[in-house]
Amino acid sequence: MDQPPANPGLARIDAALRRIEAAARARAAAAESLEQRHAALRASMAEAITALDQVIGGQVDD
Repeated sequence: MDQPPANPGLARIDAALRRIEAAARARAAAAESLEQRHAALRASMAEAITALDQVIGGQVDD
């Protein structure tokens, strides 16, 4: 049989810490994902601007 923890307050604190740590990991993963998407968007926009500059300048390769 499982016995209740010696100090239920400590058990609640441990559980809260686990939830906080899980939330922190999830937030860090979300931030990393956002940074990667931002970098991809930045690269895509740079390509599009370069293409527009070429069109405006009449330097389009056919």
